[in-house]
Amino acid sequence: MSLMKIPYENLKTLNRSFEDELKKRFSDFLDKGWYILGDEVSMFEKEFADFHQEQFVVGVANGLDALILSLKCCNFQDGDEVIVPSNTYIATILAILHCNLVPVFVEPDICTYNIDPKKIEAAITKKTVAIMPVHLYGQCCDMNPILLIARSHNLKIIEDCAQAHGATYKGKMAGTFGDFGAFSFYPTKNLGALGDAGAIICKSSQDYEKLRQLRNYGSEKKYHNGIIGFNSRLDEIQASFLRIKLPYLNRINEHKQKLAMIYLENLDKSYIKPVVAEDFGNVYHIFNIRHSERDRIKAYLQDAGIGTEIHYPVAPHKQEALKTMNNLHFPISSEIHATTLSLPCSFAHDPEQIYRVVDVLNKFV
Repeated sequence: MSLMKIPYENLKTLNRSFEDELKKRFSDFLDKGWYILGDEVSMFEKEFADFHQEQFVVGVANGLDALILSLKCCNFQDGDEVIVPSNTYIATILAILHCNLVPVFVEPDICTYNIDPKKIEAAITKKTVAIMPVHLYGQCCDMNPILLIARSHNLKIIEDCAQAHGATYKGKMAGTFGDFGAFSFYPTKNLGALGDAGAIICKSSQDYEKLRQLRNYGSEKKYHNGIIGFNSRLDEIQASFLRIKLPYLNRINEHKQKLAMIYLENLDKSYIKPVVAEDFGNVYHIFNIRHSERDRIKAYLQDAGIGTEIHYPVAPHKQEALKTMNNLHFPISSEIHATTLSLPCSFAHDPEQIYRVVDVLNKFV
């Protein structure tokens, strides 16, 4: 495999600026000798809550568990329905299925790639219990109409914020609109750990206490298990690393926004670029373009030493794991999956590299 001159992502480079702090924190972690649910987790939970101007955050093992535990906290019945966008990453769907619930797909808006609020109401049935909006690629969903629909039908909202750390809608942060905000800190995220990690924002002390039980075998007191729980605890060491990087999150987001602006202002009009709207503070976890010649463009960029990714090549309802859904038809979702291409746009990239990508792309015939 040839090395990319401009890789899609380089985590080693990305984390180099934090290296001294990370090494010191790891040394402190070893000296302390406390590895599970210690002070680092508690302090990260408080700091992440403060960042969002919220009160309750529970650290969990990963983003998928953040979604599962949020759903479990709601006490839904087997077979209840959860409305979800048809073009999300499969983790969103897996969370619903693992809770013995039924995903009901709603098409996205072709311009924003997020769930289309105008299509939600038609998908609601007597069995609908929740809406799971996914803030895809770093841009918030259009939350006001979603909130109105949820209130009028008495539905819970579980936000999938895995790609939207610090993203805003009308000045309010992703994860703070619904009953729960589920986050992943997978290493490539804008706020990335050095392994798997996740967290949940919730609104009530009751949900907070229940989530703390759910993540820890259903236990409030050691060896006493009040509910059927999970082993889904945020690692103490990952919480420690996240505490180092959280104060830099705004700087990371601003850097990615600066790189995104180079694409937006300079890429040829033949490429469909992300929509920029006044009320949406996009943090560009992923900078994607769309083009009918996506596969040719990807190969062309690779030949030029430029790495790209496809988020995502196969829609959830077309995955082999979801065979019972393979006959469903979602043309907007399919169009996005067939034409989307993610370009380099990370904290590890500099503007000169992005201008180089633009130059190469604008010469594509």
